[in-house]
Amino acid sequence: MREERIYPVSAVNAYVKRMLTMDPILSDLAVRGEISNFKRHSSGHLYLTLKDASGAISAVMFAADARRLRFYPSDGDQVIVRGNVSLYEKTGQYQFYIRSMEKEGAGDLYQAFEFLKQKLEKEGLFDPARKKPIPAFPRKIGVVTSPTGAALRDVTQIARRRFPGVQLVLYPALVQGSGAAATLVRGLQMLDHLPEVDVIILCRGGGSIEDLWPFNEEMVARAIAGCVTPVISGVGHETDFTIADFVSDLRAPTPSAAAELAVTDVFSVLQQMKDKERRRIRALAGTGSVLRTRLSSLSGRLALLSPERKLRDHYLALEDQTERQLMLIRDRVVNLRHRLEKMDQVLVLSSPLHQMEKGYAFVTDDQGNMINSTAQTRAGAELRIQMMDGTLDASVQRILKESWDDNE
Repeated sequence: MREERIYPVSAVNAYVKRMLTMDPILSDLAVRGEISNFKRHSSGHLYLTLKDASGAISAVMFAADARRLRFYPSDGDQVIVRGNVSLYEKTGQYQFYIRSMEKEGAGDLYQAFEFLKQKLEKEGLFDPARKKPIPAFPRKIGVVTSPTGAALRDVTQIARRRFPGVQLVLYPALVQGSGAAATLVRGLQMLDHLPEVDVIILCRGGGSIEDLWPFNEEMVARAIAGCVTPVISGVGHETDFTIADFVSDLRAPTPSAAAELAVTDVFSVLQQMKDKERRRIRALAGTGSVLRTRLSSLSGRLALLSPERKLRDHYLALEDQTERQLMLIRDRVVNLRHRLEKMDQVLVLSSPLHQMEKGYAFVTDDQGNMINSTAQTRAGAELRIQMMDGTLDASVQRILKESWDDNE
């Protein structure tokens, strides 16, 4: 009887992993599926599940491979991944190790475009708040484009037609093919360092996405964002959009349109100024006519309502009012004087001295108290009698009561 051999779990997992690794199909495999349970670890590793209608498999993409992605994966994306199947020995779970990933149905360039667009947008390079205003009357314009292309010819013709005095400074650059992005960056940086350059036009004519690709390179986008001088992009045709368009301070649909946006039509401005001047002159003439009419009307009213006449009338009225006030005051003084005289007469008549002149006297006791009745004194009391011309000291000898009542 053969002796049974017993293996530890780790040995089994190691054996299965080795078998999976040695399999020629599983070691280099392309898989189509939908992403679910997507997670991005702080280390940069990506963890997800690939699934279709009938099955699912766990998958991982390490940070070194994930950094080469040209788009941001998310749940629901249909993707094609390439890599190998292996076993994670610690858990005994087999999973797919992804080396590359692309969206199904999208070309590499499109994916790279969308990836960079999302990346730069998240960094704020497309934010309208950071875009610089284009000067209204630039005197010197830098142009980064091919020296032999139609774009330069269009920009030159339109700039000269709109403002003959404008100066163009060309940096001859490659606008497609290998090395084009680097020359675009050098052109932007060189023109940005020229203090006399007021605005920069980055342009080229239309073409395929491959032809326009240098304007979708990250180095070009960051060079535009780093410019102190405002940048206008005019790449391709009206329906073409590049990363450079989103980063630039102003996007023009074509090189010709870029020149129109950069160079103000001075002849149109002069005509507008002339039209405004004519309207201003007409307005001033109309205002002058209205003012003359008003002045004539005011002159007539002034003749009728002369200030001198008004002052004279006011003076006469004031003089008349003053006279009436003086008359009232005089009448009041006379009345007061008559009242004072009457009051004086009353005081004289009611004065004790006046009564004394008629033979009456003012009698007080030795304490100075007035005596006007026999009941207020007694026999032997000392009295003082005030008369018209002096005072008598007397004593009461006797008291005789008499009545002035006629009925007694």
